[in-house]
Amino acid sequence: MFFLSALVYPVVLALLCVGAGLAIDRASGGFLPGVLLPVVGAAALIAVAQLTTYVPGAAPATPHALAVVGVGGLALGWPRVRLIARHRREHRWQLALPVLAFVVALAPVLFAGRPTFSAYMVLTDSALHIMGADYLIRHGQHYAHLDLVNSYGQYINSYYNNNYPTGADALLGGSAFLVHVPVIWAFQSFNACILAAASGPAWLLARRLRLDGIWAAAAALAATVPALVYAYELFGSVKEITALPLILALGALVVVHSRWLRRGPRAVIPLALIVAGGVSALGVAFGAWAIVAVVVLAGVTVADGALARRHAGRSLVLVVSGAIILLVCAWPTWHHLSGSVQVAQAVVNSPNRGNLVSPLRAIQVFGVWLGGSYQALPGGTSLVITYALIIVTALAAVLGALHVVRIREYPLASWLALMVVLGVVVTRLGGTWSDAKTLMLSSPVFILGAWAGVAALRSGGHRLAALLVAVMLAGGVLASDVLQYHDTDLAPTARYDELAAINSRFAGRGPALFTDFDEYALYELRDLDVGGPDFLDPPKGLLGIDTGHGGKVDVTRGRAAALRVYPLIITRRDPSTIRPPSAYRLIWGGTYYQVWGRRAGAPAAIARYRLTGTRPVACRRVRAIANIATAHAATLVTASPADIVRIDLAAAHRSASWKHVAVWYVMPAPGHLQAGFQITRPGVWDVWLQGEFMPTVNVQVDGDLIGRVGGQVGGDPVVPNTTTPLRVSLTAGRHSLAIIRGGLTLAPGDGGSAILISAFLTPAGAGGQPQLHVTPPAQWRSLCGRRYVWIEAVPSR
Repeated sequence: MFFLSALVYPVVLALLCVGAGLAIDRASGGFLPGVLLPVVGAAALIAVAQLTTYVPGAAPATPHALAVVGVGGLALGWPRVRLIARHRREHRWQLALPVLAFVVALAPVLFAGRPTFSAYMVLTDSALHIMGADYLIRHGQHYAHLDLVNSYGQYINSYYNNNYPTGADALLGGSAFLVHVPVIWAFQSFNACILAAASGPAWLLARRLRLDGIWAAAAALAATVPALVYAYELFGSVKEITALPLILALGALVVVHSRWLRRGPRAVIPLALIVAGGVSALGVAFGAWAIVAVVVLAGVTVADGALARRHAGRSLVLVVSGAIILLVCAWPTWHHLSGSVQVAQAVVNSPNRGNLVSPLRAIQVFGVWLGGSYQALPGGTSLVITYALIIVTALAAVLGALHVVRIREYPLASWLALMVVLGVVVTRLGGTWSDAKTLMLSSPVFILGAWAGVAALRSGGHRLAALLVAVMLAGGVLASDVLQYHDTDLAPTARYDELAAINSRFAGRGPALFTDFDEYALYELRDLDVGGPDFLDPPKGLLGIDTGHGGKVDVTRGRAAALRVYPLIITRRDPSTIRPPSAYRLIWGGTYYQVWGRRAGAPAAIARYRLTGTRPVACRRVRAIANIATAHAATLVTASPADIVRIDLAAAHRSASWKHVAVWYVMPAPGHLQAGFQITRPGVWDVWLQGEFMPTVNVQVDGDLIGRVGGQVGGDPVVPNTTTPLRVSLTAGRHSLAIIRGGLTLAPGDGGSAILISAFLTPAGAGGQPQLHVTPPAQWRSLCGRRYVWIEAVPSR
């Protein structure tokens, strides 16, 4: 699957984009520079996917429609492909740039060597896009049949049935289905591939700055993956990543206006398609960037008085033709224009910060941020170097602005200036969340401006100074990206593969209640009408069994009757959690999850007492529920806790760099922790750890290595992530547990989350599971003084 998702899929997507670009180039008169073909092609494919998914019956044909357009375009443009191949030495940088940008963007996945995606749980909006991409291809933009009781239906309805932009998601889903890659594993490759397409227009703009060869390539690469853009690509901000190359392509069409502005109406097709693609992917907010390009083009036309007088009628036809193409290709957005405007206004005006702890700093627009997270200030020396590089970038941008005017690239100068103005205005008017997106989308413009300063130094004969500034600009960007690559968390591949297996095994037997906080399960369990009580949209009627969004879930809270609509409950494999009610029995167990099925005809409990499982139950409590059971001719069912030996980490010896913060033991550097524990009987035991373990740690018992734990993260330190158990044979008596983190490596995620919360042991086999016992009410005294997690009064059948 790794080969298919990380290598085959992006190659197919790239070929589809190039093929579609060749088709559009032929249709528009053959004026497009080769570097713009992938971007224009992507815009065309978005339009195709939008139109096919708009008609529900045609939605499943979307992959085939994309293939027809892409392959047909390659066939039509084959002579041009052969010409480029024949002169590949002359085009080596244009051909190498997208590949380099793609490798940088997908580096965490490529070097992990497994299907996954980066910045896991930094922003779970990507779960929505993955789920939506799958839904759009299977059902199209049709939502009347959704179950609005459970989370799956609520999410789809809340977003896509309320005019949420679908352009990027439709292309993602259609292309993934075409290659038979699960959308969840195609997601990161899609973002990397689309971002890599931005290097084409970035190259063209760099060339207009009077940079060539490796200088232009370095400028284009730096403008494609500056620190803030890289951060957004890592956490899967698919709408903005899709919009970015389209925005740069607008600037490229502005600077090559002489190629097409005086032609017939079909010459406007690429511009109109790019705007349509941007509107479909980002919403009507993309219009702000489109207006900048249109204003500059209008200014060019007016400035050339002869052109304006001679071609006034042709210009009008051009505008009308572009409007028609824009209307048709982004029809789903225009058809629900008022709703689309409301969505854009909600994003701009929302006080919600999303995943941001605090507003981003405006200086991050300069592309350098020498820290592992774009949300936090770099520390120590890294902060000083960051500020120094930002100052160099800003000064180079000022010099570059003068250079662009001096070389009389007035359309380019106007576009760059208006883009800066737009960024300033939008960040003044918007909220924290929309401001961050605007800074990201504006960052490549500032980077290109700084490289214009490099061009100015070169043209002025200051070649050594130009080289030094270029090294600082490129080095600062790449160093920033490397730090984020190193510190990113990667999604747990095996756990999601197990969820996919559960979905296949139990498809159609839902609805299913899901007790783990993981909104990516909405995609993996899409055939089970899944509901998550701690999700942003919890199931209706289950209030009280969770502690809020991302909080803990206890299905024994709330009304027992409310669970009757759920034939299945899916829980993490974790003996420390509370067992589902007695109406459910374990019907499937895996490495990470357990599936509980409701017994046919099982009645709901009349009453239930929730207990700690750690202290003996008082007789008065047993008598009270026994009286209820007697009055209703019911029986008592008790759930005994698993036999757990907890390890006291507070008394552990640990390295000085491993800090104890609240309930977490943070392991940021190489070190170890050692704690003792007592076993009362010999046998085979399972060792369980709870925490976030992106880097690999060694686990030893009595000095012997029993296994390694790594790449096991849940992304939510509030709800402990329980790792797969490690088995060990122990004698009765005193033992020691050691957790050791070795030296840092260059592996992706090696600087990621490293948090230990707790550790415990359970007997291997049935002893590690809570046990149920049935007791007649008359024998209630036999339950006194024992430990239980709950006692139920259950009607007799």
